[in-house]
Amino acid sequence: MTKLDELHLHYVIDREGQRVAVLLPVEEFEELMENIDDLAAIAERREEPTMTHEEVLAQLERDGLSLSS
Repeated sequence: MTKLDELHLHYVIDREGQRVAVLLPVEEFEELMENIDDLAAIAERREEPTMTHEEVLAQLERDGLSLSS
């Protein structure tokens, strides 16, 4: 996760010297947007039941998608 002090922020200020906007490199913006999307997906799915690793493997096996060689 990106930390605020790791970003290369540039502030736009008004005539009174108040910050009114932020500029940052596109790559950093895109990373922030990806993080937001990931967090939204996690929040949407937090009430879904969980499965253990063994349960996932067993389900894959039943579905004919075994990972073993």
